[in-house]
Amino acid sequence: MTRWAVILAGGVGSRFWPVSTPQTPKQLLPLATDEPMFVDALTRLAPLVPPERTLVLTNAGLVDAIAALAPALPRENVIAEPRPAGTAAALAWAAHLIATRGARGDVMISVHADWSVRDAGRFRAALSSAADIAERHCALVTVGIVPERPDPGFGYIQPGAEVEPGVARVARFVEKPDRARAEVMVRDGFLWNSGIFVWRAGDFLDEVAALTPEIAPHLAAHPDSLDGFFAAVTSGIAVDVGVMERSSRVLVLPGQFGWDDVGTWPALRRVRALDADGNATSGPVHLLEARGNVVHAAGNGVVLYGVSDLVVVTHGGLTLVTTMERATDLKTLIASLPPAFRDSQ
Repeated sequence: MTRWAVILAGGVGSRFWPVSTPQTPKQLLPLATDEPMFVDALTRLAPLVPPERTLVLTNAGLVDAIAALAPALPRENVIAEPRPAGTAAALAWAAHLIATRGARGDVMISVHADWSVRDAGRFRAALSSAADIAERHCALVTVGIVPERPDPGFGYIQPGAEVEPGVARVARFVEKPDRARAEVMVRDGFLWNSGIFVWRAGDFLDEVAALTPEIAPHLAAHPDSLDGFFAAVTSGIAVDVGVMERSSRVLVLPGQFGWDDVGTWPALRRVRALDADGNATSGPVHLLEARGNVVHAAGNGVVLYGVSDLVVVTHGGLTLVTTMERATDLKTLIASLPPAFRDSQ
């Protein structure tokens, strides 16, 4: 089996304002560890897939930054999407490249660049198992995360009938539920929809051709033109909706390896090492009688005394202070900011 890796590294990550900007989005920041999240993703995959078979799809404006962080990657493997068209289009183009440069039977492992994974060894073992399953069953395989909590911030997967021990058909995908429904689904054995997908390139392209008219005709019409394909496809189609929910060939493998999508500042309390009082800190920080805070000091030093459950971020002369609860919705704050604050970064 020949394996390829596809890393999706687009997006802005406004929920990590003021540190995250269009020029330095979440995947380029050292949030979960002391390395940029994209570098963490590459490091996790390196034992499975060599650089010459690793493709990165990113925004056109990030190509140079991505290439600088990954000097071992061939430059032609860093692919600039002419416009954000959705994950279905991005993965269809990646599968097309793999089938062209390699073979339709080559296995494609798709991950995102902005995740945290506590146990990289178990992560790779799950991907290897998924690759074997994809080849054995000619299936589209997703790794569903065994939930650690009823989280309304994730989509969910309901496993159906088993096809072999530990591997099931997907009964259905569920969009982000409210908390009460998430609690019920966790009790009923649903899995988090991680966005980890593994399939043979040809199997995925066959399903796109059969099920995704928003994309398939344009791939056939522009097989040699990245710009032509992305200009023609229907924008905003997620692979979950455009392919996986429409396919009868989708299998799910449960995974437990400490996966987190690190979606907001409060998530750093889950993925970073904590001090004795449960604080997650980065940079020059001093805390006294302070508990359960997230502090990211990328500018001035931060001193906290006698406070709990705050998010404090310093960056470029600007300081953000909010609560753990309100930090999950920074879009409302950003929309209210005068230009002098919003554009100062």
